Amino acid sequence: MPVLTGLMVGTLVYGQDRYELNSGWKMRLAGEVKERGTAISADTYQLTGWKPAVVPGTVLGSMLENKEVPDPFWGMNNERIPDIYHTGRDYYTYWFAKDFKEGYPGGGRQVWLTFRGINYSCEIFLNGKKVNAEPFKGMFLRKSFNITRLLSKTGNNRLAVIVYPPDPVGNPNGGQGGDGIIARNVSHQYVAGWDWIRPIRDRNTGIWDKVYIERTGTVNIKDPHLVTRVPGKRLPEGTQSPAIIRMSAEVENTSDRVVEGVLQYVLEGNKISKKVSIAARRTVQVDLPGLNLKSPRLWWPAGYGPQNLYSTELQFIENGSVSDKEALSFGVREIQTDWNPLTRSKQILVNGQKIFIKGGNWIISDAMLRFSKERYDAEIRYHRDMNLNLIRIWGGALVERPEFYEACDRYGLLVLQDFWMSGDCNGRWLDPMKKEDQWTRRKYPDDHGLFLESAAEMIKMVRNHPSLAMWCGGNEIMPPDDILVPLRDSILPKLDGTRWFIDYSNSDEMSYNFIGGNGDGPYTIQPVSSFWEKRTWPFNSEVGSVGVGDYESLERFIPKENMKVPVPRPGQQPSEEADSVWTYHTYTGVGYEQSIEPYGKPDDIHDFAMKAQLVNYDQYRGLIEGFSSHMWDWYTGVIIWKTQNPWTAMRGQMYDYYLDPNACLYGLRAGSRPLNLMCNPVDGTVMLVNNGFKQHRDLMVVIKSFDMAGKEKLITQVFAYMEPSSVKKILSVKKELDEMGKDDGAFLLLQVLDKDQKVLCDNFYWFPDQNGKYSGLGKMKQAAVVTEVKTTGRGKIEVKLRNPSHSPVAFFNRISVLDQSTGKRILPSFFDDNYVSVVPGSEKTIRIDYPASSTIVPVVSVKGWNVAEQKIPVK
Repeated sequence: MPVLTGLMVGTLVYGQDRYELNSGWKMRLAGEVKERGTAISADTYQLTGWKPAVVPGTVLGSMLENKEVPDPFWGMNNERIPDIYHTGRDYYTYWFAKDFKEGYPGGGRQVWLTFRGINYSCEIFLNGKKVNAEPFKGMFLRKSFNITRLLSKTGNNRLAVIVYPPDPVGNPNGGQGGDGIIARNVSHQYVAGWDWIRPIRDRNTGIWDKVYIERTGTVNIKDPHLVTRVPGKRLPEGTQSPAIIRMSAEVENTSDRVVEGVLQYVLEGNKISKKVSIAARRTVQVDLPGLNLKSPRLWWPAGYGPQNLYSTELQFIENGSVSDKEALSFGVREIQTDWNPLTRSKQILVNGQKIFIKGGNWIISDAMLRFSKERYDAEIRYHRDMNLNLIRIWGGALVERPEFYEACDRYGLLVLQDFWMSGDCNGRWLDPMKKEDQWTRRKYPDDHGLFLESAAEMIKMVRNHPSLAMWCGGNEIMPPDDILVPLRDSILPKLDGTRWFIDYSNSDEMSYNFIGGNGDGPYTIQPVSSFWEKRTWPFNSEVGSVGVGDYESLERFIPKENMKVPVPRPGQQPSEEADSVWTYHTYTGVGYEQSIEPYGKPDDIHDFAMKAQLVNYDQYRGLIEGFSSHMWDWYTGVIIWKTQNPWTAMRGQMYDYYLDPNACLYGLRAGSRPLNLMCNPVDGTVMLVNNGFKQHRDLMVVIKSFDMAGKEKLITQVFAYMEPSSVKKILSVKKELDEMGKDDGAFLLLQVLDKDQKVLCDNFYWFPDQNGKYSGLGKMKQAAVVTEVKTTGRGKIEVKLRNPSHSPVAFFNRISVLDQSTGKRILPSFFDDNYVSVVPGSEKTIRIDYPASSTIVPVVSVKGWNVAEQKIPVK
C-alpha cells in the first residue's frame, strides 16, 4: 500500500495518493448468503466458503478463473455455459468482498472510494454501513464516495458489494443483439450475440472496471479539463507559433468552513494560478487564466508527424500545503472539420492540415472485459503498424477506457467515439428477430436520464486525450430527440466543446448518401478491381472483408477433428459448407471458395489457410489502395469493418484474439504507406500517392516485372515529384503484364527511391494468367533463400532474407518468432513487414520486436510459398 509522503517548501503534502483494490477479492452466489450487507461487511463476518474473485472483471471471468466453466472461446464450449436468459438473473447475482488496510485519517484529510464501472446495479457496504444511499445502476457510471467517516479506527476495513445483472437480459435468439431488449439498459448490446460473436452468458455482470482508494486533503480536485488551441495551418517541422492552453476543474471543499487557496499548474516554466474561495461543503468550477505556450511541440496523427506529449500537475494549495493534486498527460493539437463539396463529405483537419482518414472499426479489446494496459498497447500498436490513423469505437460496446486512449495518444491514432446506440437494437430496421416493434425500440433505453448522466461521466473521463477526435450519437441510428438534443446542444458544449459531433455513424452530415442503401458496406470479399472502379460512400464508416487466420491461428480455438476445409457449393447460398464449429465462430460461408479457387483446390487445411492469406493480403491492400487512389475527389476517408475481434471469430480481423497477425495486417500496411506506389488491377495504371504534407522532389520510380522463373524485365525507371496530399498517375503497365503473364501469370515490383537511392516504398504484386488463374504459382521451383538472424537488443531481432541470382522469386514468406521448447509463436510480436517476397539477386531485412523472456529461447521461422521452412535459433 502506498505511503503518504511528500514535501513542498518544507511543509507536509497531503496530496492525492491513489491505489487500486485489484487483488484479494472473494465472491459468493447471493442466493447462498442469508446475511445482509451490514453484516457481511463487518470484520467479524467469516468469508467461509467464498471463492476467489477477479476484480476488475466479470462473474463469468471469475468462474472461468476458478475452473467452474470451460473456456467459452474454445470450440463449442460457450454452448456448455448456462445462459442468464434461461437461468434467471439470480444465477449470476453475486456478493463480492475485499479486506483492505487504510488508517483513519486526521487533520482534515479525506479518503475516497471510487468505482470506474459496475454492471449493472449494486449495493455497497463498508464496515457495517451502507455506502451508496442512492441507487447505483448503469454500466457506464463512475461513482466516488467519501468514506472517511466509515473507516475503521483499527485500519482494518471490509468492503462488500452485491452486483445485480442487467434487467432485462435479452433473449440470445441469433439476432443482432439477440431479441434487442438488452438495449433497454444503458450497457453493452453485443453481449446478447451479434454476427461476429456468440452471447456472453452472464451479460458481463460484475465489478468490471477499476476500484480505487484515494486520499486527499480538505479540498478535492475533480475532473480537470485541459483544452489546446493551435491557430493557423501548421507543419510538423520548424519552430511553431504559440498555442493556447486553457485549464479548468471542479474543486470540492469537504469541510464545514470556508477554504481559501490557490489552484495552479506549471508547464514549461510557466506557472498559471488563480486564487479561489470555496464555501463550506460546496463544489465550484474554476477556470484558470489561459497560457500562450511558446514554441509548442505539436501532436500529430500517425504518419503525419510526432506524437509529442506533455505532462503537468494541477494542485490546490492551502496555507502552503498541497491539499490535492491531479497529474495530466496531454498533447497540443486542434481538431477541425469542413465540408468537401466535391466528395460531399466531411474531411478532418489536425492543426490546420487535411488528414485523409484510413481507419479501422473497433469493438472492444476482450468480450469478457479482461482489459490490460499491455494488451491495449499491443492492439493499438498493430493499428499504427497498419499505417492507419483512426479507430472508430462501435456503438454497441462502450466508451473506451483511459488506458486505451493513452495507447492511442502514444501511437497517434485518432478516435471516433460512438455512444450506446445501434440501428439493429434501437429500431432503425424492421427485424423479425426482435421482440418489440420499431416504435418501441426507438425509445430505448428505458432510462434516458441515466443515458445522459452516463454520457457526461464518460466525456469527463476521456476528454483530455489528444487522440479523441470526434463524438458520434450512435451506430447507424441517432438517439431519440430527448437524448440527442441535450447531448449535442448542452452536455457536449459544456463539458467538451472542441470536437466534431455527428448524430450517427453513417449520417448524411458525415457522408452524403447519393447511392442509396444503408450508407456503408459492403462486408464481403470483393473483386479487387471493384475497390478501384466502383464508387461507394464518400466517407465510408464501415466497409470490409474477410480475415481468417492461418493454421497456427485456427488451431488455438478449433478442435483438431473440426479442422476441415470448407466445401464449395456452386450456385447455392451459402456458397460454402463449413464445419459446424467454423460456423459457430462466424465463418461467413461466402467468398473464400471463389477467391481461393484460382490458386488451385486446397490439398488440406494447411493449404487452405495458406491460400486464404494470399486472398487476405490482396483484399485489404486492394481496398485501401482503391480508396487512396480517389483521395479528395471521391473520398475523404474510409473506416474498415473491422480490424479486430474480442472473441475467437473468423471474420473482420487483422490479427486474432491471441494477438497473432494474419496477412490482412500486412496487406493493409503495404497499401496504406504514407508515400505509396501502387497499381490499378483494371487498367494497369501505376499511381503515386502522397498522404503527407511535404512536397517530394527527385523521387525515382522503378517498375519491374518478373516471370515465374525469376526472369526480370525493367519496364521503366523515371523521376517524379509529388505535391502534398495528392495522387499522380505515372503510366500503364497493362500491356507488359499481359504479354509476360498470359500463360502463367506475372509478378510486378514497384519501388520509390529517394535522392540517396534509399528505398522509400516497395510494393509487390502477383497477377493471374489470361484465364484468371494463378497457374504459374503452382509450377514455381523452390527458391534457395539464405537467412541471417541477429539480435540488435533485448527483444529485438533483424532477419535478412537473401535470394540468389538465377533463382525464382522467393514468394510470400511468413516470418515468425517461436518458443524453442514448444514450437509455438511468441505473441505479440511486431514485424516492420511480413508475408514478404524477395526477387532474385536481392535481399530484404525485417525488423522484429518480441516480448523477451529469460525462460524462453526464441527461434525465427521463415516459410514461404516456394521456400521450405527454416528455423534459426536466436543467439
